[in-house]
Amino acid sequence: MKPRVAVVGGGWAGLAAAVELAGHADVTVYEAGREPGGRARCIGRAEDRFDNGQHILLGAYAECLRLMRTVGADPDRLLLRQPLQWRREGGLSLDCPRLPAPLHLAAGLLAARGLGWRDKWLLARALDGLRRGGYRLARDCSVAEWLAEQGQSRRLRDDFWRPMVLSALNTPPERASMRVLAATLRDSLGARRSDSDLLLPAAGLSALFPDPAWRWLGERGADLRAGCRARRIAPLQDGPQVDDERYDAVISAVAPYHAAELLDEPALRAALEAYRYWPIATVYLRFDVSPRLPAPMMGVSGGGMDWLFDREALAGEAGLVAAVLSAPTALPDTEELVARALADARRLAPHLPESARSRVIVEKRATFASEVGLERPAARTAQRGIYLAGDWAHPDYPATLEGAARSGVAAAAAALQDLGIEP
Repeated sequence: MKPRVAVVGGGWAGLAAAVELAGHADVTVYEAGREPGGRARCIGRAEDRFDNGQHILLGAYAECLRLMRTVGADPDRLLLRQPLQWRREGGLSLDCPRLPAPLHLAAGLLAARGLGWRDKWLLARALDGLRRGGYRLARDCSVAEWLAEQGQSRRLRDDFWRPMVLSALNTPPERASMRVLAATLRDSLGARRSDSDLLLPAAGLSALFPDPAWRWLGERGADLRAGCRARRIAPLQDGPQVDDERYDAVISAVAPYHAAELLDEPALRAALEAYRYWPIATVYLRFDVSPRLPAPMMGVSGGGMDWLFDREALAGEAGLVAAVLSAPTALPDTEELVARALADARRLAPHLPESARSRVIVEKRATFASEVGLERPAARTAQRGIYLAGDWAHPDYPATLEGAARSGVAAAAAALQDLGIEP
């Protein structure tokens, strides 16, 4: 008989774990919401259905891409792949050609607009120093501290490093871990040229992985319990228990603050109290005309939002623009967020009128803060048969879809190994 394994949480980490377990175990997935996907899914209904945030994938996201293919979601159809580019109206504009790494980045920097030669040299020197050091730092420090050590100019910090750090880590550079940023750069800029490609969702987030994975698991006999919130995971002598139901192994794939409530483990709870969180605000503007932004993803130098996405160009959503504000120290109210997004959109596309409709989605604890010295737990807990998954449990990635996917795969592998099963 196959062992019974429960996965608590149907976000990307939990679904990754469940997909890895399928075929080796009888899998039960507990998901508190009505739909899977966690913090990277669609919400709402019909024309009022939106992604609950804008996510950018990279060519380096090997586990995300593998898992998508496993469950029948074609990345070539669902993601728009573009060579690395950085376009900010009134600021830096960089397009990397399809050359082998690192020539693609060198050529992109040489041809970049919006930067003087000295700034190009300073940026190239800082990135090359990371590469020559194997993207490892002798000690962790804040990104801001490292930038000061590298002599990066105000222009570079404001128009390249800050938007990049906020996008990658959703943590302000003054508090963000340079060690975590270096790991992110290692697997993108420091790897193959294709690993630095931008993969922009050309469909709703739920279609990328959550919905296909949910269907795929159901077709293979998994017990899928949407709208079912687990209250407690407890270690017992004959195996862990979710509420009143016993299993051979349990993977907790929920946010850190929920994991602290689910698991009665004082040491883990104490470690999770060190986690801090940052919000992300997404503003959707619906126009009666085509947005026709100069690129599917663009920023505005000195603007009120970080990035804008032409959802009509990306996913065929007529007249729709999405604008994202990451990790604001003070979260603006809804009216100001809409005003900021509209002002930035009109700088990119002056023909745009007032928006016909708007929708603001704010995730107040969108991601954990990738701060200096933050200790991450391992997949195995101190309690036999209980495991952890989630972007926050990945050893060196920030809160990304790839970090979530890798953590789910690692948790499933640990559970199967301890159960004596060869994957």
